[in-house]
Amino acid sequence: MLTGNELVDVSHGRGSATKEWLARAAGCVPRGVAVVNGVFAAEAKGAVVKDLDGNIYIDCFAGVGVLNGGHCPQPVVEAIQAQAALYLHTFFHQVPHRPYVALSEKLVKLAPGDFPKKAAFFNSGSEAIENAVKIARIATGRLAVICFTSAYHGRTQLTASLTCKVKPYKAGFGPTAPGTHRAATAYCYRCPWQSTHPGCGMHCLEQFKGFFKSEVEPTDVAAMVIEPVHGEGGIVVPPREFLPGLQAICREHGITFVADEVQTGFYRTGKPFAVSHSGVAPDLIACAKSIAAGLPLSGVVGRAEIMDAPAPGQLGGTFSGNPVACAAGAAALDFYEARDLGARAMEINQYVMGRLEQLQARLPGIGDIRALGAMIGVEFVKDPRTKEPDPDSVKRITRECFERGLIVLAAGTFDNVIRLLMPLVITDAQMAQAMDIFGQTCVKVMG
Repeated sequence: MLTGNELVDVSHGRGSATKEWLARAAGCVPRGVAVVNGVFAAEAKGAVVKDLDGNIYIDCFAGVGVLNGGHCPQPVVEAIQAQAALYLHTFFHQVPHRPYVALSEKLVKLAPGDFPKKAAFFNSGSEAIENAVKIARIATGRLAVICFTSAYHGRTQLTASLTCKVKPYKAGFGPTAPGTHRAATAYCYRCPWQSTHPGCGMHCLEQFKGFFKSEVEPTDVAAMVIEPVHGEGGIVVPPREFLPGLQAICREHGITFVADEVQTGFYRTGKPFAVSHSGVAPDLIACAKSIAAGLPLSGVVGRAEIMDAPAPGQLGGTFSGNPVACAAGAAALDFYEARDLGARAMEINQYVMGRLEQLQARLPGIGDIRALGAMIGVEFVKDPRTKEPDPDSVKRITRECFERGLIVLAAGTFDNVIRLLMPLVITDAQMAQAMDIFGQTCVKVMG
């Protein structure tokens, strides 16, 4: 059994077990369900994954940000086992259960804002965003939604429409949802106005003067939806004044301000929710991923009067707020607090950013490094002057890292960013080894 303290060991290679399961998957799993790394997990603990052949990898993508507390935190496993022994499902709308209410109480307390709040649960990040928009539409009596470049909000029709990246999320799937309007985000490294912060005048906020003339009437807008840090978009971290500026625009026009904290939430950035770095308390927060330490669960939490706008029966679903998932969520939030993962995120930030800055000084192809807490992105370019994206190097680096025992993930509209989302329980030794592997691989590919 893994302890969670292991280091990389990829000496076993691909064996018969892996080959067998790859062949079985090829025979029954459609190609649209892409498999990037050709191994199968056998066991995982903390920040390490062991495959069927005994190879051990350091996991620095954490199930795409799902595992802030690491693989299989023991208190969460025990909570799942205890709840599973009682009942697996009741359908909350007919037979309510305590785990739903207990987790609601915790989430309401954790979310920013000195005002009454309520919370409802669903199954995925996409569902959380869909329901946040539904709630905002009922509350405002309006239909339009503002989203942003570099955004990722999900794979359903509405959430894919709010997502910026065409391939693979939108191409060939038909028309996008009506009523969605996209504004430019605060991507300082690739500022569309060719400005430099802080002396830029915040064109990304000024744009709304024209936006409400050319794109949509503000009195038609139900919600403005934004990630505090764009994850899939390439770890785009806006200036501190951007989110407060957006909130002020929303308040001026009666627009519901919705923060998509699906990836940024639950201490990934050093705080329970990333918006708190900017002093913002959104009207609604959509959350998922690390909320239940790996079980499928999502939520919307926000102002009580907005959350209460839908009539009875207008929110929910068969599996929404499953009791086992809610029990896992309550245990996960207690675990994160007990382990002080917010502080650990900032320790990770200090160490990893220091290593990356040293690497950037050596490799001009690293155009930009950016982070908020332990949500870290490295953007690769062919030329630091032209900033032409370099997705080919990213493909080679991610593949080579994996062969050396480090799992990292590509991101960005141009597929030229590597995002580092290591579990916040990663040990110092594992973190040092991970950065050794990453640095050596970057030098090999680009040096």
